[in-house]
Amino acid sequence: MGFVAHDLGVDLGTSNTLVYVKRKGIVISESTIVVVDSNNERKIRAVGDDARVALGRATDGVMAVRPMREGVITDFDLTKSMIEYFIHKAIGSSFLVKPRLFLSYPCSISPIERRAVREAAKSAGSRKIFLVEKPFAAALGCGLPVFDPNGCMVVDIGGGTTDAAVISLGGTVISHSIRVGGVKMDEAITGFIKREFNILIGDRTAEEVKLDLASALPLHDERRARIRGRDMVTNLPQTTEITSTQIYQAIREPCLAILGAIKWVLERTPPELAADVMHNGIYLTGGGALLYGLDQMIASELGIPVLLAKNATDCAALGLGNIIENFDLLQDLGKTTFLSQN
Repeated sequence: MGFVAHDLGVDLGTSNTLVYVKRKGIVISESTIVVVDSNNERKIRAVGDDARVALGRATDGVMAVRPMREGVITDFDLTKSMIEYFIHKAIGSSFLVKPRLFLSYPCSISPIERRAVREAAKSAGSRKIFLVEKPFAAALGCGLPVFDPNGCMVVDIGGGTTDAAVISLGGTVISHSIRVGGVKMDEAITGFIKREFNILIGDRTAEEVKLDLASALPLHDERRARIRGRDMVTNLPQTTEITSTQIYQAIREPCLAILGAIKWVLERTPPELAADVMHNGIYLTGGGALLYGLDQMIASELGIPVLLAKNATDCAALGLGNIIENFDLLQDLGKTTFLSQN
């Protein structure tokens, strides 16, 4: 039985969840998916990566569910059970003192949605919850000087949301969040193939197509891939060939929405801080930032340097870890105003 009080950072995302444990680093990086019994949706069969294999499939009386959508909780009980599962997997199930949780959240969620995140974490077995805006955590995670007077800009592109923010003096000066991310790109690909070929594909196939062919810019060398799905007319399995140009066109709208969110923030940033961003560049974090050519597309449209952060998918979790490892010092220095706590 553990007598140590644990501190955990949980980057709870629409597509993936990462858990950081004090002095250990990131110990969990798994899919935000739960498999439940088809006849009893409260009966959980699998969580995380074990559940991902069932995504888009309805076999053996089970179905895969995403308890988060567009950065917010859509199923409270499943989210609570999932957080509880990840806590136990990270630090074990036997501890006398409940852990403190530091959770990241999108800028745009409402107070009610934020309260739901807090209540789910509390019900999952944590004694105290601190909430951190995702772009602030991501900025810390990619090593930006968030407590300096100079402004820095981070755009965190996750599965369900894109959060753009300018940060200075330990706080968010201005931010904007849209409910567009990797999942919207997957849905755009699914919709395109349905319209153009009358073929239905699953979520996993759409994600694989995105990883293999998608680009935010037209590719000089056309790439091709064969995909399998179900013919909407015959209901039989069907195979077709798609190209990178087609997928570029399919995801153009979500890419432009991300660009629009960045422009929105820049247009409202105070001149001195905007000059800092022009000089230092915009940092992209999150899994969606890995889309080929996205950094080049944004830089070309805005005329500002755009940099893909190192370990982009881990930045928010690493930022939470930075807070955890230095929490006492930050408190002593009075630099915890960015935290929302219960």
